[in-house]
Amino acid sequence: MDQRRLILFLVFAFSIVMLWEGWVKHNQPAPAPTAASSAGAAADASVPKPSASLAAAQAGVPGEPAAATASAPRTVVETDLLRAEVSAQGGDIVRLELKQHKQKEDHTKPFLLFDDGSAHVYAAQTGLIGEGLPTHKTLFTLPGSELKLKDGEDAVVLRLEAPEQGGVRVTKVMTFKRGSYLVDVSYDIRNESGKPIEPHAYFQLTRDGKPAEMPEGFGGVQTFIGPAFYTDGAKFQKVTFSEITDGKAKFAKSAPDGWVALVQHYFVSAWLPAEGVQREFFARALGNDTYSAGVILPVAQIASGATGKVESRLYAGPQEQDKLHGIAPGLDLVVDYGWLTVIAAPLFWVLAWLHKLTGNWGWAIILVTVMLKALFFPLSAASYKSMAKMRVLGPRLQRMKEMYGNDKAKMQQEMMNLYRTEKINPLGGCLPILVQIPVFIALYWVLLGSVEMRQAPWLGWIQDLSAKDPYFILPIIMGVSMLIQTKLNPTPPDPIQAKVMLAMPIIFTFMFLWFPSGLVLYWVVNNCLSIAQQWQITRMIESGSKGGKAA
Repeated sequence: MDQRRLILFLVFAFSIVMLWEGWVKHNQPAPAPTAASSAGAAADASVPKPSASLAAAQAGVPGEPAAATASAPRTVVETDLLRAEVSAQGGDIVRLELKQHKQKEDHTKPFLLFDDGSAHVYAAQTGLIGEGLPTHKTLFTLPGSELKLKDGEDAVVLRLEAPEQGGVRVTKVMTFKRGSYLVDVSYDIRNESGKPIEPHAYFQLTRDGKPAEMPEGFGGVQTFIGPAFYTDGAKFQKVTFSEITDGKAKFAKSAPDGWVALVQHYFVSAWLPAEGVQREFFARALGNDTYSAGVILPVAQIASGATGKVESRLYAGPQEQDKLHGIAPGLDLVVDYGWLTVIAAPLFWVLAWLHKLTGNWGWAIILVTVMLKALFFPLSAASYKSMAKMRVLGPRLQRMKEMYGNDKAKMQQEMMNLYRTEKINPLGGCLPILVQIPVFIALYWVLLGSVEMRQAPWLGWIQDLSAKDPYFILPIIMGVSMLIQTKLNPTPPDPIQAKVMLAMPIIFTFMFLWFPSGLVLYWVVNNCLSIAQQWQITRMIESGSKGGKAA
């Protein structure tokens, strides 16, 4: 019994340490680039260039002076889901509000993804590569100050005209759709230069390296933020800002398929070119703690007097798992559950199914806890039977301690003989805990990484299952339930271990104060079900023991 208690304590302690250290190591924010690395950035580094393998003939990159983004005119485009501000400079989306998601600090304001400097510098940029062709620095002509999706319309189209250069006319077309976070972006190119041209197009996401919205929970550690790349051959690859700065970023540089994204907690933006077109991916440090990641696409040769077109889709919105997979292959992988994805992914699927039935994520968590408890009922029953028998043997074990207190080896031998005679596994009580630990951590990652849980209410005072309980009611209930479980368990013969077991509910209550309330809800329900099962089994074993003695 001493060994069983010690192992229980070590398992609990190890699970918390592993959870904490794994989170810190996996999601540690990237350090800001050094002054040396910033200074090494090229003056025109914001405009990419295709490699010789992608470009038959490398065209020059325009070097016109960049206009100030803040002073450039803008057009506001509004749909049922988005409010975007498109700058005349490059036709960049420099500000993007997600109307269905609210800010963490102020729930009356929409969440701001792309930002022009209020908290971050974050924009979706595009341009053409070729002599005289417009880049994200070029000033376009805007059609007006505001475009709004009207009732009955499925889309709103924004057309921006670039200044004609050398007989080449370029129109940038952006299509915003109802009920969608996707934006279609294309360039219509009319060549009247008198000679064929063979340009390239780039689509990039530029952002500073500052942390995004910090998640609620234990320690407030920042989750991963940075570029991610996906190709059918190389699969999903994440890159940190520090790896870009140090020149150690590893990702697929070219492929006939795939996409590039910029991932942050709960939200993502991604350029999604059509498959079947050879492309190049890039990620660069631009200096001043600013980075860009994107893709370069070739444009078929455009003869004089002809027109050409190049296009890509932009996704900018929440990491809604049921929708991301249908948008592009592998896009749902931006929802990263870490090394327990094999458990977390199906766990979220079950939660989502239960949410459709109940309409509430809190009740879905309760139901999935009941289902898990039912699934492991036989294992738990066997464990609790072993623990109940240990409780019945408590007086006999105490007598052994008194008889062989000075002979530890002899006492251990007699205890093992007693376990064999009574058919008791002294380590049986550990099994339910060992099973629960990976489920516990997987659910932690689900609550941490699923935007569906963000600001999702349960009832009463719990208005955000991804945040800590504001009044610490659930953690206190959880601590009380752990204390009841401790009382139902057999008392360790070692007074020190007995004190440790009594202290554990207090220790865990303190740690759970800052855990997401959805996770604490799971633990409370699981404890209550365990108490009911353990009490019933203990009562049956003790009744049987008394009946046997009476006979």
